Amino acid sequence: MTAPHDPVRAWRRLADTSVLLDGFHALKHAVRFRAEVTMAVTTDRRAALALADELAPDVRDVLDGLLEEVAETAYQSLVPRPHPTAVAALAVRPSRDAQLRVLARTPRTAPVVVLDHPRNLGNAGAVIRLAAGFGATGVVTTGTLDPWHPTVVRGGAGLHYATTVERLTVDELPPGPVFALDPEGEDIRGLKLPDDALLAFGSERSGLSDELRARADHLVALPMRPQVSSYNLATSVAMTLFHWSVS
Repeated sequence: MTAPHDPVRAWRRLADTSVLLDGFHALKHAVRFRAEVTMAVTTDRRAALALADELAPDVRDVLDGLLEEVAETAYQSLVPRPHPTAVAALAVRPSRDAQLRVLARTPRTAPVVVLDHPRNLGNAGAVIRLAAGFGATGVVTTGTLDPWHPTVVRGGAGLHYATTVERLTVDELPPGPVFALDPEGEDIRGLKLPDDALLAFGSERSGLSDELRARADHLVALPMRPQVSSYNLATSVAMTLFHWSVS
């Protein structure tokens, strides 16, 4: 006799090797960009599907086939920070080899964003969301931060699957000219950023590492009013990608 399906047990069996999609919007975006979603839970299927009818009718049928209803106590035991939409899912992380092939592909038609030793998980997620929106080839991080950490995926609203996201060393960066953001660099308004550029941004506290600075082909500065010390990381990335998109 076959044992009844237990979504909580199934979730816990998969969780350690899966990407957590925390919230309806993360699941919606992952499905749109063809993530391999292995399971999805909610405390209220009817409410989740009504949200899909309103905000994502293009993936409503897929969500209908994925979503399993669980008790609220079970949902809260599975997700570290329960999302207001009471939806969560697990997905397969793309293989490193597949990610590296995309990053190394030439000629590239859009830049790669490089975050050099980022510290803030939320900032990294916001940058991935921006990169997906601008159609960047991908986002690469150096240092210890895992760009697939659940907090980063939450900040990126599941849009990791709309671009390429990987952690590399400076020596492993894909080919292309490196334009590194630095206050002492050349004003970006006078430059055209090529499609195959690596756009490098230093950490929120200490800026560019010596290793990345040595790898840079160009130092580039964003316009900034005197006596203003810096922009938020995501703001800097947005300004640079916008300049690339219109130049």
